[in-house]
Amino acid sequence: MQKYQPRVADNTLKQKLVVGAVLIKGPKWCGKTWTAREHAKSWFLLDDPEQKEQNIALAKNSPSIALEGATPRLIDEWQIVPKLWDAVRFEIDKRGDSSQFILTGSAIPPNMSEIDHSGTGRIASLLMRPMSLYESKESSATVSLDALFHSPTQISGSSKLGLKDLAFICCRGGWPKATNFSGDDALTLSKAYYDGLVENDISRVDNVKRSTSIASRILRSYARSQGQQTSFENIRKDTGAGDGAPVSIDTIYDYVEAFRKLFVIEDSPAWNPNLRSKAAIRTSDTRYFVDPSIAAQALGTSPNDLIHDLNTFDFIFETLCIRDLRVYAEATSKHVSHYRDSNGLECDAVIHAQNGKYGLVQIKLGSDDETIEQAATKLRELANEIDSTVMEKPTFSMILVGNAPYAYRREDGIYVVPIGCLKP
Repeated sequence: MQKYQPRVADNTLKQKLVVGAVLIKGPKWCGKTWTAREHAKSWFLLDDPEQKEQNIALAKNSPSIALEGATPRLIDEWQIVPKLWDAVRFEIDKRGDSSQFILTGSAIPPNMSEIDHSGTGRIASLLMRPMSLYESKESSATVSLDALFHSPTQISGSSKLGLKDLAFICCRGGWPKATNFSGDDALTLSKAYYDGLVENDISRVDNVKRSTSIASRILRSYARSQGQQTSFENIRKDTGAGDGAPVSIDTIYDYVEAFRKLFVIEDSPAWNPNLRSKAAIRTSDTRYFVDPSIAAQALGTSPNDLIHDLNTFDFIFETLCIRDLRVYAEATSKHVSHYRDSNGLECDAVIHAQNGKYGLVQIKLGSDDETIEQAATKLRELANEIDSTVMEKPTFSMILVGNAPYAYRREDGIYVVPIGCLKP
């Protein structure tokens, strides 16, 4: 049996189990059940092929029996029988104890009307994503994102990931099973995930029959909008590129909402700081997938294709970085947003801590002197625009790069860090 690969979410799960239950949500195949079973002492698997019908019937007719067992008890794919949510909440109140249940779900329930109570105060939430480079042991883990909030005067670290390595990782993704394979085998597993998404999951999420062709066209258009604040109308227009007439705007909304329920699309919210200038801040979300391999598969691109198309490689690499920044930030109760304004000033990621401190991050695939200097200039410009009479100045500024061997601190205080060095 394959050995469990520790996840950043392990510590978060332990902390959140102080309440009655924890809901682990996230895309299918990202390792939710594996992690939950590592912490559970018994389990009830609704999606077990050998007992699926029996388990679903039991959950519907006698949910309290399904909840019996050593605690924490795992209820896997609970959304198949949504009434289990209220049963868990009721059981927590009755027992009056912590660490009772772990629920996992790879989709939001199609019928929320079956749930009477929110679970506030009884059920905590934990979002898992595909594996970061730290979790797949492809990062040297020499620079801590959390440590940057303490403004170290020097950092050091080295990355062994070159351009070819990063191209392969972007196409393979962070799917736990795929990370255990190399070469074409790993890419085949990544494609199998994508095929299952557009051929089956997009319809199964809420039992609405949807077209594989339309799902693929929408994901391809979304992939071309990665890292941008593209409107749904422009995504709609792009769905007609090479495939006849564009789909309707209502279809865009329907499919995108279905992909969100599957935790496949994860856009980045806009940051709205207090600035000295009168520039209008762009408030639209920036388009991202939960994993770069989805964009790569949607575009039908290979590692070799990315090496020869650095423009496409650049925005897919940005999705990789945003995925890892989210994993690392949320491990210490931080969150990630983005900034863009009408003057063209932008910041790919803003990392926010609960105490009000924040860091600015520019993401660059390359690390030549000109690219680094341009990114540093943008970071300084944004930092200087912050109205320090109203809010704090950034705690740190960082250029997160791909094809670079070393991490270091510039004379202006800006950190340059390869993604292959970073950890929580």
